[in-house]
Amino acid sequence: MSTERRGGSRRTSRPQGPAAHRTQRPRQAAPRRPAPRSGEPDRDVHVADGVRLQKVLAQAGLGSRRKCEELIAEGHVEVDGVLVTELGVRVDPATAVVHVDGMRVQLDTSKITLALNKPLGVVSTMSDPEGRPTLADLVKDRPERLFHVGRLDADSEGLLLLTNDGELANRLAHPRYEIRKTYLVTVTGGEFYPRHAKQLTDGVELEDGLARADKVRVVDSVPGETMIEVVLHEGRNRIVRRMLDAVGFPVTRLVRTRIGPIVLGDLRVGRSRVLGRTELGTLMRDVDM
Repeated sequence: MSTERRGGSRRTSRPQGPAAHRTQRPRQAAPRRPAPRSGEPDRDVHVADGVRLQKVLAQAGLGSRRKCEELIAEGHVEVDGVLVTELGVRVDPATAVVHVDGMRVQLDTSKITLALNKPLGVVSTMSDPEGRPTLADLVKDRPERLFHVGRLDADSEGLLLLTNDGELANRLAHPRYEIRKTYLVTVTGGEFYPRHAKQLTDGVELEDGLARADKVRVVDSVPGETMIEVVLHEGRNRIVRRMLDAVGFPVTRLVRTRIGPIVLGDLRVGRSRVLGRTELGTLMRDVDM
C-alpha cells in the first residue's frame, strides 16, 4: 500500500489485483437486521392486505393504538422472528406469530385457555359412559369445544387446564418441555424426615420405571399427618401417590396447586377462569411457542 500527497492532502491507495484479495479479511455473514424504519417494510413479515400491526396488538389487549405504536417504534415487537419498528407493517392475525418483549401474544381471539379447580369425585374426561361427573359438567356454559391438558384422578383435586388450542395442549403434554407441576399432599405413616424427601428426589423404582421428584419439602405437620409439597415434571398415572406409597407414606389428600407458571390461587372449587394475557404468554413461552 502506498501514500501520495495531492494539494496538501494525503490519499491512501490500496493494492489492486489478486494480492488485494489475499490481504483482506474474510467477509462475515450479515446479521439479520430489523425491518427498516422508513420505506418498504420487510417483505417476509408484511402482508399487503393484512391488518396494521398496532391495531392487531391493541385488539389483543396490549393497550391503546397509540401505546401499541410506541411499543413497535421502540423495538419491543417481533413478527415471525423479525424485529419490526415500522408502523406501516401489516400482518395476518390468523398466521402471524407475534412476540412483545419475548412473550408470545395470542392474536386468535377464538382460542381460549381456562384454569379449573377440579373437585373430588370428578373424572378428568369430557364425557363418561358410566355417568360420573366430568369436566364438561363444570364448563357447560362455555360455547367452545374444550379439551383438558393432563389429568387428575377422581380422588384428587386442584388445577387443570382446559383449552381449544390444539398446539398448546400438545406441547404442554409433551415430555420434552418438562413443565413442572406442584402438589400439596397430606400423608400418613409417621414422621416425614429429610431422608424421605431425599429418597423421592433421588428416585423411586416403580413398576413402570424410575420416578424422581424435582423438589420435596414439609409444609406442616401434626400428630399422625404431614403436609408436604411435591414438585415434579412427570405425568404418569397417579405418579405422586405411587411414589409416596413406595416410601411408606400413603396419601390421604392431594391437591395440584400449580402447572408451570399458572397458579391455582384462590380459585374456588368447581370454578374456572380464563387465563390472563401475561399468564398465557408466559405459558406459551415455556413451550417455545
